Amino acid sequence: MSDLRAVDVIARKRDGEQLSRAQIDVILDPETPDYQLSAFLMAVRLRGMTESETVDLLEAMVESGERLSWPWPVADKHSTGGVGDKTTIVLAPLVAACGVFVAKMSGRGLGHTGGTLDKLESIPGMRTELSVAAMRTQVERVGVAVCGQSADLAPADGRLYALRDVTATIDSIPLIATSVMSKKVASGATRLVLDVKAGEGAFMPDAASAGELAALMERLGAANGIETHAVISSMDEPLGRAVGNALEVEEAVAMLSGAGPADLHELVLSEAAVLVGDADRVARALRSGKALETYRRWIAAQGGDPDAELPKAPVVADVAAPADANVVRCHARRVGDLAMELGGGRLVKGAPIDHAVGVVVHKKGGDRVARGEPLATVHSREPVEPERVLACFQLDPADA
Repeated sequence: MSDLRAVDVIARKRDGEQLSRAQIDVILDPETPDYQLSAFLMAVRLRGMTESETVDLLEAMVESGERLSWPWPVADKHSTGGVGDKTTIVLAPLVAACGVFVAKMSGRGLGHTGGTLDKLESIPGMRTELSVAAMRTQVERVGVAVCGQSADLAPADGRLYALRDVTATIDSIPLIATSVMSKKVASGATRLVLDVKAGEGAFMPDAASAGELAALMERLGAANGIETHAVISSMDEPLGRAVGNALEVEEAVAMLSGAGPADLHELVLSEAAVLVGDADRVARALRSGKALETYRRWIAAQGGDPDAELPKAPVVADVAAPADANVVRCHARRVGDLAMELGGGRLVKGAPIDHAVGVVVHKKGGDRVARGEPLATVHSREPVEPERVLACFQLDPADA
């Protein structure tokens, strides 16, 4: 038996020393308490990790559970988080409608960013916890499954992921990279698109840090036999218009039905084209309604009712522009923080969230707005002071 102790490993990383694989295994032992895992996360956030340590951490996370394999190529996609990012809810059934199997493990909301599982659970009856066997059966039968981490797949990452949100350690490049890639390796992905967000509403504040994260994940993917393509997209403004769980599901379904905002449409089609390998085929699947049909089959397969009414907030109020103006920016981070404060996100591990609340943005950078015209609509439990919403927008007076 090893005489290594978790506290000694934490101290080594705290002091900037490199960890061995054996030391990382000690930290990821299922018996290590949350408070020591939290201390380890903070040490990594402050001291970083070498690439060798990062590779060892990824392998340890994958080996903490089972590793799926598939008899045919399986596509996956991951976004590093953003405000209003409901891409997976559109992309997964769209790619599956093109005949490419999709098996995706998703996460819950972190900080001001929303989580795919939280959004999907807005749908009455929707189950996001699937066993490995159920996930495999559903992919074979329906072509797509999106679920949370089971106890069987990368369980070590599941523990770390839940703690990062409440320990101010979300924005660590090695922690993000290993969290993302452990799920992809464990779920048996063979083709992967990574959407690395950069900007004020993302965990990576600029293109340089986003590029560093993207390159690291591409290397980790290649080393594990995954055809990995990373793209960097802006998160200075919300993606689409809706921010909030049920509101984002509604917008995703609108896009699958042929509507939806232009920026979401462009991003989804470009990412789907990479996974499918044929942009025209993707466009036809969306235009024909085949993607919407696949979405309905996917939701029903996981117990959800695609026809059920989504949760509605009791207070729905427009916030109007105080004067004629040009919209310089709708600040993604401020909108995300507002949605979280309304109850749409969580501040502590395991806290419940309100699926009904959120913000629908009507104007973004480059738009003009007239006095009295809505800038946003707030869905809430109680009335919200308009100033809180106006603070999300940077406005310049309109030309005389």
